[in-house]
Amino acid sequence: MVTGAGQGIGRAISLELATRGADVACCDLNHETALAAAKEVGSIGRKSLAIPVDVADHRQVVSAVEQAISEFERIDILINNAGWDIIQPFMDTQPDFWEKVISINLKGVIHFSHAVLEKSMIQNQQGKIVNIASDAGRVGSTGETVYAGAKGGVIAFTKSLAREVARYKINVNCVCPGPTDTDLLRRQPEKIREALERAIPFRRVAQPLEIAHAVVFLASSLSDYITGQVLSVSGGLTMAG
Repeated sequence: MVTGAGQGIGRAISLELATRGADVACCDLNHETALAAAKEVGSIGRKSLAIPVDVADHRQVVSAVEQAISEFERIDILINNAGWDIIQPFMDTQPDFWEKVISINLKGVIHFSHAVLEKSMIQNQQGKIVNIASDAGRVGSTGETVYAGAKGGVIAFTKSLAREVARYKINVNCVCPGPTDTDLLRRQPEKIREALERAIPFRRVAQPLEIAHAVVFLASSLSDYITGQVLSVSGGLTMAG
């Protein structure tokens, strides 16, 4: 089950999981993009399901999880990828903006994790949860203060949840992408994109598939003895301990 599956990193994750043998429930706020991602998964030869869902709405999330279980019988892997932000100075923002950022980036992760654990993973005594955070939550980011706070919450949530559910043979880890070639980055001013590329040791931004590779590793049996960890995929832009 992948949230924010309709485009960018989420779409790449969905397709890479399918390529490696997973059936995928593609969840997205936009039904059309979710459907398009599900069709691509189907073209690879795996079962797929498009589920329109607002991750900030707990009732919708529970319904989406129930729909996926009805189709696939259980959920072995949950990728909490959905996120949202607008880069701007903190003092230019207002409470409605703060609430939206926190609801999507942090509460959405909480909503999906609780529902999938309760309805599938705990009773099946297995599962992999991979949360997509950001190095903004590890080292901070100018113009993304509330977003950084929410992503820092995702990192702390990941570590705490990993401790709680290890007894059920469930792994919980976190991937922090660096600047990645998505529509969101392309909408940034050219000067910002160029400055980011100069700051990255590899002198380029990531491709969505490169983030997906890290996620799939943490979702696979190759990471069975890894839990509560935070992996930055940033080309060396940040080297946080």
